Amino acid sequence: MTTDKTPAPGLDLTVNFGYASDLGLRREHNEDSLVAVDPLFAVADGMGGHEAGEVASSICIRTLMQSRVAGRPLPELDPEELQELLVTADERIRAETGGRAGTTLSGTVLVQDGGVPYWLVFNVGDSRTYRLSEGGLEQITVDHSEVQELVDFGRITPEEALTHPRRHVVTRALGTGSDIDADFWLLPASVGDRILVCSDGLINEVGDEQIFDLLTSHAHPQGATDALVQAALRAGGRDNISVIVVDISGGTPGLLTTETRGR
Repeated sequence: MTTDKTPAPGLDLTVNFGYASDLGLRREHNEDSLVAVDPLFAVADGMGGHEAGEVASSICIRTLMQSRVAGRPLPELDPEELQELLVTADERIRAETGGRAGTTLSGTVLVQDGGVPYWLVFNVGDSRTYRLSEGGLEQITVDHSEVQELVDFGRITPEEALTHPRRHVVTRALGTGSDIDADFWLLPASVGDRILVCSDGLINEVGDEQIFDLLTSHAHPQGATDALVQAALRAGGRDNISVIVVDISGGTPGLLTTETRGR
């Protein structure tokens, strides 16, 4: 887990978010599932054929939604508790699919520690979570994939990874394989933050520079969400596309409020 304990503003926050999941232009079924229920925002990308993939991602998201995390603004939650939830999701997926399917998972929970809000970001596989803060876009998560390992070892460049024939092979997933451990990051949550959670159906079509341009050119998170999905479709839409955009702004003292739109 990566932790940044820089003090952040208090609990005077308003959370706005938008979300969308699109079939894309080449797939017959949408194997993505997502949850956008303050304080939990996550995308799961199922693998293993349309029936099994849909089941795996759906079980994963349902497990998170049925936990104490969803619908409880600013819980006190640590990575160990969240990992236990992911182990439960893994067990349920294996029981339902016989190990024939898996899912990636990436997202964040807006938590508090000592009365200070933080983003608890988590990741298994190659879906991603980004943060737009102070005018810069940062990819928080690190892909668990064969091409990322090749990049890390200096065998290919990040540009070559975009078209590498093994770019869709993940090294960690829930429901299949032997490694289901998530990576975690704890980052201060500040007014003005914009979080992007997405499946690889977005990032395989739209580069980081264009993602930055679209995130910074739409004031409302739903507008940014819709623009990102449309950009992926215009670029080919070869996979399912799931996007969540979350904003933090100042709110009424002592009150956390939520505004949501989505489709």
